[in-house]
Formats: sequence, C-alpha cells, structure tokens
Amino acid sequence: MSDKPIECCKKQPEECKNMIDIRQEIDCIDQQIIDLIAKRYQYVKSASKFKTDETSVKAPERFAAMLLERRKWAELQNIDPDVIEKLYTDLVQYFINEELKHWKAQA
Repeated sequence: MSDKPIECCKKQPEECKNMIDIRQEIDCIDQQIIDLIAKRYQYVKSASKFKTDETSVKAPERFAAMLLERRKWAELQNIDPDVIEKLYTDLVQYFINEELKHWKAQA
C-alpha cells in the first residue's frame, strides 16, 4: 500500500462488480477512519491544557457516559454494541495514557 491517498468512495457496496472494487472501497474507508482517529488524537492532546490533575485527564464519568453513547450509536447502525464498546475502550485508554504523558510534560 502506498503513502498517497487512496481514491475512493466512488461506489456503493451494491455497485461493486468484484472483490477488487470491494477491497478498494474498504481500504479507502479504513484510511478515512485512521485519518479521523488521528484528528481525534489532536483534540485529546489539546484538551490536556484544560486539565488540572490526573483525575481530570482520566475523567471516569465522561468515559463511562461516552461509552454508553457509542453503544447507542452502534445499535442505531445495527452494529454489535459490545464490539464498539471494546473498540472505544481500547482506543480511549490509549488516548488517556497519551494525554497523561502530554499533560505531565506541560506541568
């Protein structure tokens, strides 16, 4: 896979004529997802400047509420909410650890 952006999202799933089309579209979507995760990470790092202590970085109440909301969004899209919760738990735990490092470096 090259570093240049994938040209994609030209076809709806039902318009794909073969596995090459399917894989190209999936690769495109995955690239967009990773781009958005990277953007989310930038917001996480930026948020650290507003945090006053480690508890505010970890924000356990916000974390729990966020997971419940993501579960609801998954249900609306007919995706297993347990899978989405696990995905976001892993992702956000990683981001919390990174934000803690960033926050401590600023302190």
